[in-house]
Amino acid sequence: KTGVRAVNDMSLTIDAGEFVYVIGPTGAGKSTFIKLLYREEKATRGKVLVDGTDVSRIKNSKVPFFRRKIGVVFQNYRLLPKKTVFENVAFALEVTNTPKTEIRKKVRNVLELVGLENKANSFPHELSGGQQQRVAIARTLSLKPDIILFDEPMSALYADNRLILRKELKALQKEFKTTMIYITHDQEEALTLSDTIVVMSEGKIQQIGTPIDIYNEPINSFVADFIGESNILNGTMIHDKLVRFCGTEFECVDEGFGENTPVDVVIRPEDLYIFPVSEMAQLTGVVQTSIFKGVHYEMTVLCGGYEFLVQDYHHFEVGAEVGLLVKPFDIHIMKKERVCNTFEGKLQDATHV
Repeated sequence: KTGVRAVNDMSLTIDAGEFVYVIGPTGAGKSTFIKLLYREEKATRGKVLVDGTDVSRIKNSKVPFFRRKIGVVFQNYRLLPKKTVFENVAFALEVTNTPKTEIRKKVRNVLELVGLENKANSFPHELSGGQQQRVAIARTLSLKPDIILFDEPMSALYADNRLILRKELKALQKEFKTTMIYITHDQEEALTLSDTIVVMSEGKIQQIGTPIDIYNEPINSFVADFIGESNILNGTMIHDKLVRFCGTEFECVDEGFGENTPVDVVIRPEDLYIFPVSEMAQLTGVVQTSIFKGVHYEMTVLCGGYEFLVQDYHHFEVGAEVGLLVKPFDIHIMKKERVCNTFEGKLQDATHV
């Protein structure tokens, strides 16, 4: 739409051989970013440099060379329905005028790599979603590009297929040492596979870092809320290493926020200790819900009007009175992104305050 900036003031450097995940909600600008790299969209400002060459300025006559440098695996795979698996992969090589004898050898090799050597004569409609994606990956790998872009290619697959293909993709990336840039909204996928995560929102980069850094040290409440699950609370930084939230003062490790400053407080659900009420408790509350998640229980605890999400191996029944404790280094303090008007209120009935 006219006047909408899909990607705004975005600056990013990616090293050769790096596996980068660009993640964000719908409308964050992820797909536009991929299209800018692949020249399906033209930037109004800025440059796209590959090995020092501004590929956004390459003339149309040089597009075939550019296609050999950067390959794309699209969300809908873009397979040719009337061509076999072999012919779909070979087509990419034919476009670049590769000799026929070399095409046959390369196609056989790449189909073996992705486990589709027995499907060479099949047509796309005869394949599962996971197999179709392998064809798309094989087609791109056959050109041996320096960079491969992935535009959410696993979004339509079943969970089991996604898990298998994640492992295969990581193995291929290590073997080929290819730079891969992967667009997704799947947090688990990004945390599992990537070397670097780029978190986007509203056309801007919110944070760049390793999966561990992004998860353990989110730069703002948006990143904390989007990557993993978080308890995000209004707080006041009394002074360095001391913060107040939920009507209680807590020691923390953060400094430099000033005195009596409004802040956002982030606590991950797995960082809260839950136990029967005792003198150790920093907060006390009542369990509202308790769900078994396979490796832990996920509970919500209401503490004087504040609701906490807690993940723990110990189970507490709904209605149980419990104590909560959080250690100083598990309390993450960040600047408030928006200053809101807050008022003291009283609930009159179910629909009026």
